[in-house]
Amino acid sequence: MAKKEVTYAEAMGEIEKILARLRNEEMDVDSLAAEVKRATELIASCKARLRKAEADVNKILE
Repeated sequence: MAKKEVTYAEAMGEIEKILARLRNEEMDVDSLAAEVKRATELIASCKARLRKAEADVNKILE
């Protein structure tokens, strides 16, 4: 089963939750690597969406 692609807002929300758990020291060492990996994936997805949106806007403005 393919993973459902999250929206930009959903990704940002998940990143914020991960950061909050890190800041509040609610994350145990066993899950730290998995959480950091997930945050990295979400950040990459957000960056790609922002780059695409910027390219789309620039194309429209030309």
